Amino acid sequence: MEKYAVIGHPIGHTMSPFIHKALFAIKGIDIEYSALDIDPSSLTEDLNGRMADLNGFNVTIPHKERIIPLLHSVDESAKKYNAVNCVKRENGKLYGCSTDAYGFLKALEANNIPLKGDVLVLGAGGAARTLAREAADNGCFVTIAVREADLDKALELKDWLTACGKDANTAALSEIDGTFDLCVNATPVGMYPHTGVSVVGAEVLKNCSAVFDAVYNPRETEFLKIANSLGLKAVGGMAMLVWQAVKAHEFWYGGTFEVSEVKEIIEAANEEMERIFYEK
Repeated sequence: MEKYAVIGHPIGHTMSPFIHKALFAIKGIDIEYSALDIDPSSLTEDLNGRMADLNGFNVTIPHKERIIPLLHSVDESAKKYNAVNCVKRENGKLYGCSTDAYGFLKALEANNIPLKGDVLVLGAGGAARTLAREAADNGCFVTIAVREADLDKALELKDWLTACGKDANTAALSEIDGTFDLCVNATPVGMYPHTGVSVVGAEVLKNCSAVFDAVYNPRETEFLKIANSLGLKAVGGMAMLVWQAVKAHEFWYGGTFEVSEVKEIIEAANEEMERIFYEK
Protein backbone atom coordinates (compact mmCIF):
# COMPACT_ATOMS: atom_id res chain seq x y z
CA MET A 1 0.00 0.00 0.00
CA GLU A 2 1.36 3.39 -1.01
CA LYS A 3 1.36 6.24 1.49
CA TYR A 4 0.67 9.92 0.89
CA ALA A 5 0.10 12.93 3.15
CA VAL A 6 -0.30 16.68 3.41
CA ILE A 7 2.20 18.53 5.58
CA GLY A 8 1.80 21.92 7.24
CA HIS A 9 2.02 23.72 10.58
CA PRO A 10 -0.49 24.02 12.03
CA ILE A 11 -2.38 21.62 9.81
CA GLY A 12 -5.78 22.09 11.48
CA HIS A 13 -8.68 20.75 9.46
CA THR A 14 -7.62 20.28 5.87
CA MET A 15 -9.74 19.08 2.96
CA SER A 16 -6.74 17.41 1.31
CA PRO A 17 -7.30 13.90 2.74
CA PHE A 18 -10.94 13.87 1.61
CA ILE A 19 -10.14 15.16 -1.88
CA HIS A 20 -7.12 12.95 -2.54
CA LYS A 21 -8.76 9.81 -1.19
CA ALA A 22 -11.66 10.45 -3.56
CA LEU A 23 -9.30 10.86 -6.52
CA PHE A 24 -7.37 7.69 -5.66
CA ALA A 25 -10.68 5.82 -5.23
CA ILE A 26 -11.74 6.73 -8.79
CA LYS A 27 -8.55 5.06 -10.03
CA GLY A 28 -9.00 2.06 -7.72
CA ILE A 29 -5.67 2.73 -6.03
CA ASP A 30 -5.42 1.50 -2.43
CA ILE A 31 -3.53 4.11 -0.40
CA GLU A 32 -3.15 5.69 3.00
CA TYR A 33 -3.42 9.49 3.12
CA SER A 34 -2.81 11.41 6.33
CA ALA A 35 -2.35 14.98 7.58
CA LEU A 36 1.00 15.57 9.30
CA ASP A 37 1.75 18.56 11.49
CA ILE A 38 5.42 19.25 10.76
CA ASP A 39 7.18 21.97 12.72
CA PRO A 40 9.50 24.07 10.50
CA SER A 41 12.39 23.41 12.89
CA SER A 42 12.10 19.66 12.31
CA LEU A 43 11.35 19.60 8.57
CA THR A 44 14.71 18.11 7.56
CA GLU A 45 14.61 15.56 10.37
CA ASP A 46 11.02 14.56 9.55
CA LEU A 47 11.77 14.19 5.84
CA ASN A 48 14.25 11.48 6.76
CA GLY A 49 12.14 10.16 9.63
CA ARG A 50 8.38 10.08 9.89
CA MET A 51 7.99 11.05 6.22
CA ALA A 52 10.56 8.60 4.85
CA ASP A 53 7.95 6.04 3.74
CA LEU A 54 5.74 8.51 1.84
CA ASN A 55 5.45 8.01 -1.92
CA GLY A 56 4.33 11.62 -2.26
CA PHE A 57 2.94 14.50 -0.29
CA ASN A 58 1.25 17.86 -0.55
CA VAL A 59 2.79 20.93 1.04
CA THR A 60 1.03 23.86 2.64
CA ILE A 61 1.96 26.82 4.86
CA PRO A 62 4.66 27.38 6.09
CA HIS A 63 6.72 24.86 4.13
CA LYS A 64 6.18 25.85 0.47
CA GLU A 65 9.48 27.72 0.23
CA ARG A 66 11.38 26.04 3.05
CA ILE A 67 11.21 22.63 1.43
CA ILE A 68 12.83 23.64 -1.87
CA PRO A 69 16.50 23.33 -0.73
CA LEU A 70 15.71 19.84 0.60
CA LEU A 71 14.54 18.50 -2.77
CA HIS A 72 16.61 16.94 -5.55
CA SER A 73 14.98 19.20 -8.12
CA VAL A 74 11.86 21.26 -8.87
CA ASP A 75 10.03 21.88 -12.14
CA GLU A 76 9.42 25.16 -13.95
CA SER A 77 6.12 25.80 -12.14
CA ALA A 78 7.93 25.78 -8.79
CA LYS A 79 10.79 27.93 -10.08
CA LYS A 80 8.30 30.47 -11.44
CA TYR A 81 6.82 31.14 -8.01
CA ASN A 82 9.65 29.91 -5.76
CA ALA A 83 7.13 27.62 -4.07
CA VAL A 84 6.38 23.89 -3.97
CA ASN A 85 3.04 22.41 -2.97
CA CYS A 86 3.49 18.86 -4.27
CA VAL A 87 6.38 16.40 -3.89
CA LYS A 88 6.97 12.89 -5.22
CA ARG A 89 9.55 10.30 -4.23
CA GLU A 90 11.16 8.51 -7.13
CA ASN A 91 14.18 6.20 -6.91
CA GLY A 92 14.92 7.57 -3.46
CA LYS A 93 14.92 11.20 -4.58
CA LEU A 94 12.39 13.97 -3.95
CA TYR A 95 11.00 16.10 -6.77
CA GLY A 96 8.77 19.16 -6.37
CA CYS A 97 6.25 21.15 -8.38
CA SER A 98 3.54 23.77 -7.88
CA THR A 99 -0.01 22.94 -8.95
CA ASP A 100 -1.78 26.10 -7.72
CA ALA A 101 -1.69 27.97 -11.03
CA TYR A 102 -3.03 24.92 -12.88
CA GLY A 103 -5.87 24.70 -10.37
CA PHE A 104 -6.81 28.33 -10.98
CA LEU A 105 -6.73 28.02 -14.77
CA LYS A 106 -8.73 24.77 -14.84
CA ALA A 107 -11.32 26.14 -12.39
CA LEU A 108 -11.98 29.02 -14.78
CA GLU A 109 -11.93 26.82 -17.88
CA ALA A 110 -14.33 24.23 -16.41
CA ASN A 111 -16.77 27.03 -15.58
CA ASN A 112 -16.49 28.69 -19.00
CA ILE A 113 -14.87 31.84 -17.66
CA PRO A 114 -12.28 33.16 -20.14
CA LEU A 115 -9.05 34.62 -18.83
CA LYS A 116 -8.76 37.65 -21.07
CA GLY A 117 -8.86 41.43 -21.21
CA ASP A 118 -8.77 43.47 -18.02
CA VAL A 119 -8.40 41.54 -14.76
CA LEU A 120 -8.83 43.01 -11.29
CA VAL A 121 -6.85 41.13 -8.63
CA LEU A 122 -7.78 41.90 -5.03
CA GLY A 123 -4.79 41.43 -2.71
CA ALA A 124 -1.02 41.31 -3.03
CA GLY A 125 0.02 38.23 -1.06
CA GLY A 126 1.17 34.80 -2.22
CA ALA A 127 -2.14 33.82 -3.81
CA ALA A 128 -2.40 37.17 -5.58
CA ARG A 129 1.12 36.73 -6.93
CA THR A 130 0.19 33.43 -8.57
CA LEU A 131 -3.19 34.51 -9.92
CA ALA A 132 -1.95 37.88 -11.18
CA ARG A 133 1.01 36.29 -12.98
CA GLU A 134 -1.18 33.69 -14.66
CA ALA A 135 -3.55 36.41 -15.83
CA ALA A 136 -0.65 38.46 -17.13
CA ASP A 137 0.87 35.43 -18.86
CA ASN A 138 -2.45 34.97 -20.65
CA GLY A 139 -2.19 38.47 -22.09
CA CYS A 140 -4.41 40.23 -19.57
CA PHE A 141 -3.86 43.74 -18.24
CA VAL A 142 -3.81 43.33 -14.47
CA THR A 143 -4.89 45.86 -11.85
CA ILE A 144 -3.81 44.97 -8.30
CA ALA A 145 -6.12 46.51 -5.71
CA VAL A 146 -5.36 46.54 -1.98
CA ARG A 147 -6.00 48.42 1.25
CA GLU A 148 -4.14 51.71 1.59
CA ALA A 149 -1.83 50.07 4.14
CA ASP A 150 -0.78 47.43 1.57
CA LEU A 151 -0.01 49.68 -1.40
CA ASP A 152 3.72 49.03 -1.01
CA LYS A 153 3.08 45.29 -1.41
CA ALA A 154 0.96 45.97 -4.47
CA LEU A 155 3.75 48.05 -5.99
CA GLU A 156 6.24 45.22 -5.32
CA LEU A 157 3.95 42.80 -7.14
CA LYS A 158 3.50 45.26 -10.01
CA ASP A 159 7.27 45.72 -10.28
CA TRP A 160 7.76 41.94 -10.38
CA LEU A 161 5.21 41.61 -13.18
CA THR A 162 6.86 44.49 -15.05
CA ALA A 163 10.25 42.81 -14.68
CA CYS A 164 8.67 39.71 -16.23
CA GLY A 165 7.57 41.82 -19.19
CA LYS A 166 3.93 42.12 -18.13
CA ASP A 167 1.60 45.11 -17.91
CA ALA A 168 0.02 45.93 -14.56
CA ASN A 169 -1.41 48.75 -12.48
CA THR A 170 -2.19 49.32 -8.80
CA ALA A 171 -5.08 50.94 -6.95
CA ALA A 172 -6.47 51.35 -3.48
CA LEU A 173 -9.66 49.35 -2.89
CA SER A 174 -11.53 52.60 -2.34
CA GLU A 175 -10.41 53.98 -5.71
CA ILE A 176 -11.07 51.10 -8.10
CA ASP A 177 -12.27 52.49 -11.41
CA GLY A 178 -13.20 51.04 -14.78
CA THR A 179 -14.71 47.81 -16.10
CA PHE A 180 -13.15 44.36 -15.84
CA ASP A 181 -13.56 41.04 -17.60
CA LEU A 182 -12.71 39.20 -14.39
CA CYS A 183 -12.39 40.10 -10.71
CA VAL A 184 -10.29 37.75 -8.58
CA ASN A 185 -10.43 37.74 -4.78
CA ALA A 186 -6.97 36.62 -3.64
CA THR A 187 -7.47 37.82 -0.05
CA PRO A 188 -8.76 35.78 2.91
CA VAL A 189 -11.63 38.24 3.45
CA GLY A 190 -14.88 36.34 3.96
CA MET A 191 -13.20 33.09 4.96
CA TYR A 192 -14.55 30.98 7.84
CA PRO A 193 -15.03 31.88 10.65
CA HIS A 194 -15.14 35.54 9.59
CA THR A 195 -17.94 35.14 7.06
CA GLY A 196 -20.49 37.67 5.88
CA VAL A 197 -18.02 40.29 4.64
CA SER A 198 -16.63 41.01 1.19
CA VAL A 199 -13.44 42.79 0.20
CA VAL A 200 -15.44 44.84 -2.34
CA GLY A 201 -19.15 45.46 -2.83
CA ALA A 202 -21.67 45.66 -5.63
CA GLU A 203 -20.38 49.08 -6.67
CA VAL A 204 -17.21 47.36 -7.94
CA LEU A 205 -18.59 43.97 -8.98
CA LYS A 206 -21.36 45.47 -11.14
CA ASN A 207 -18.55 46.56 -13.47
CA CYS A 208 -17.13 43.03 -13.78
CA SER A 209 -18.19 40.28 -16.18
CA ALA A 210 -17.12 37.37 -13.97
CA VAL A 211 -15.57 36.66 -10.58
CA PHE A 212 -13.35 34.06 -8.96
CA ASP A 213 -12.94 33.70 -5.20
CA ALA A 214 -9.87 31.82 -3.95
CA VAL A 215 -11.64 31.33 -0.59
CA TYR A 216 -13.30 27.89 -0.44
CA ASN A 217 -14.88 28.01 3.02
CA PRO A 218 -17.76 28.88 2.97
CA ARG A 219 -18.95 27.53 -0.37
CA GLU A 220 -20.73 30.80 -1.13
CA THR A 221 -18.79 33.69 0.34
CA GLU A 222 -20.31 37.16 0.64
CA PHE A 223 -18.19 38.09 -2.40
CA LEU A 224 -19.85 35.31 -4.41
CA LYS A 225 -23.32 36.16 -3.06
CA ILE A 226 -22.98 39.70 -4.39
CA ALA A 227 -21.72 38.41 -7.74
CA ASN A 228 -24.57 35.90 -8.00
CA SER A 229 -27.13 38.60 -7.15
CA LEU A 230 -25.77 40.62 -10.07
CA GLY A 231 -26.05 37.64 -12.41
CA LEU A 232 -22.30 37.33 -12.97
CA LYS A 233 -20.45 34.14 -13.81
CA ALA A 234 -18.89 33.11 -10.51
CA VAL A 235 -16.70 30.28 -9.22
CA GLY A 236 -15.47 29.56 -5.69
CA GLY A 237 -12.18 28.32 -4.31
CA MET A 238 -13.10 24.64 -3.90
CA ALA A 239 -12.85 24.23 -7.67
CA MET A 240 -9.25 25.47 -7.62
CA LEU A 241 -8.44 23.28 -4.60
CA VAL A 242 -9.70 20.12 -6.31
CA TRP A 243 -8.17 20.89 -9.70
CA GLN A 244 -4.74 21.51 -8.16
CA ALA A 245 -5.14 18.12 -6.45
CA VAL A 246 -5.88 16.57 -9.84
CA LYS A 247 -2.59 17.98 -11.13
CA ALA A 248 -0.81 16.38 -8.17
CA HIS A 249 -2.07 12.96 -9.26
CA GLU A 250 -0.75 13.59 -12.75
CA PHE A 251 2.62 14.48 -11.21
CA TRP A 252 2.66 11.46 -8.88
CA TYR A 253 1.68 8.66 -11.26
CA GLY A 254 0.32 10.11 -14.51
CA GLY A 255 -3.31 10.04 -13.40
CA THR A 256 -5.91 11.83 -15.53
CA PHE A 257 -9.57 12.54 -14.78
CA GLU A 258 -12.70 13.49 -16.68
CA VAL A 259 -14.19 16.93 -16.03
CA SER A 260 -17.39 15.24 -14.86
CA GLU A 261 -15.44 13.22 -12.27
CA VAL A 262 -13.71 16.34 -10.96
CA LYS A 263 -16.99 18.24 -10.72
CA GLU A 264 -18.49 15.40 -8.66
CA ILE A 265 -15.56 15.59 -6.23
CA ILE A 266 -15.88 19.39 -5.99
CA GLU A 267 -19.52 18.98 -5.01
CA ALA A 268 -18.73 16.15 -2.57
CA ALA A 269 -15.92 18.21 -1.00
CA ASN A 270 -18.25 21.19 -0.57
CA GLU A 271 -20.82 18.96 1.12
CA GLU A 272 -18.18 17.43 3.40
CA MET A 273 -16.90 20.89 4.34
CA GLU A 274 -20.42 22.07 5.16
CA ARG A 275 -21.01 18.96 7.26
CA ILE A 276 -17.85 19.58 9.27
CA PHE A 277 -18.16 23.34 9.73
CA TYR A 278 -21.83 24.21 9.53
CA GLU A 279 -23.99 21.30 10.66
CA LYS A 280 -25.02 21.65 14.28
